[in-house]
Amino acid sequence: MPLALWALTISAFAVGTTEFVIVGLLPTIAIDLEVSTPSAGLLVSLYALGVTIGAPVLTALADRVPRKTLLLLLLALFTLGNAYAAVAPDYGSLVIARFITGLAHGVFFAIASTIATDLVEPEKESSAIALVFLGLTVALVTGVPLGTFIGQNFGWQSTFLGVVSLGVVGLIASSLLIPANLTHTPSPGLKAQLQVLTSPRLLLVYLITAIGYGGNFIAFTFLAPMLNEITGLSAGAISLVMLLYGASVAVGNIAGGKLADRIGAVRSLTFIFAGLAISLIALGATLTNPVATIAIMAFWGGFAFANVPPLQSYVVQIAREVSPSAVDVASGLNIGAFNLGIAAGAWIGGLVVEHIGLTATPYISAIIVILGIILVRLSSRVNGDAPHISVAK
Repeated sequence: MPLALWALTISAFAVGTTEFVIVGLLPTIAIDLEVSTPSAGLLVSLYALGVTIGAPVLTALADRVPRKTLLLLLLALFTLGNAYAAVAPDYGSLVIARFITGLAHGVFFAIASTIATDLVEPEKESSAIALVFLGLTVALVTGVPLGTFIGQNFGWQSTFLGVVSLGVVGLIASSLLIPANLTHTPSPGLKAQLQVLTSPRLLLVYLITAIGYGGNFIAFTFLAPMLNEITGLSAGAISLVMLLYGASVAVGNIAGGKLADRIGAVRSLTFIFAGLAISLIALGATLTNPVATIAIMAFWGGFAFANVPPLQSYVVQIAREVSPSAVDVASGLNIGAFNLGIAAGAWIGGLVVEHIGLTATPYISAIIVILGIILVRLSSRVNGDAPHISVAK
């Protein structure tokens, strides 16, 4: 894999840490800012909403900007957004900071995904995207548990200051390692963009992304409160459990990319979503048993993010057939779909917690993920895909 891919991975680590560390800090922020747990959960939803808006809109608007320049500008905005979060005086200010940071996040991953596919041979595209998104999974392994520990012991503001430092590292790494002469497709015309926005094939995959990936966040958003209030784990133990979860996610993410390269999007997504649904049901059934809960967390993490590489590769593949000149736009829309799913999942999770209770969130998550399996099979018929055909054609 080219060295430039590792620069993207380093930057993705910084971005991924700020996205997911908030999950471990929800109880701390809720107490400090005197808001309810569902209200604190909106910090997940509104960040994801910023990504949803920023990914397709800003990707299209900034299409004429050289790729490396755009990446550096995005990482600078990301760093400034986290600096504002670190000094936010109240809940409203923190919401604004999260939304601004989300705008940069969305465009970063949209551009990083397409750069990654340009840097490798077609048969390695899923693995290249998996390497970029490995930054997210490594963030879950190290950044999120460490950030949670720092926030619980030194204040959540300290966590955001740490993320600012990560943003600076990502900015320096990208400036040194990303080549300046990246291949750049000219800005697509309005017709090409409309082909992306109106393609039933792409819209169906975006729906799969939002439902199948986002459904998991109904439970994941409220992981820390569940482990604390239902399972009875201490704050320190929760940090360790999130470390285990993140390690499992890292393995699952790489495995998801290799699985998609080998057996194709449809079959790999069916398998991954089925494993995710089973893990969520098992989690709901064992939440009151600490040992069983921790064991299931390892399996849950392995399936939770393994769907990212095949979903993103599937979109790139279809976009090349539907509108070859608007692949960046199509990729950006899928990043938006990922985060629309997160926003909706966190919001629905808040409603579930408020009206039913924390223990219901894993079961509702599983139901939504099962709906994703049905949509995957429908997409297979719409696209005329045999289950064994590889994503990287």
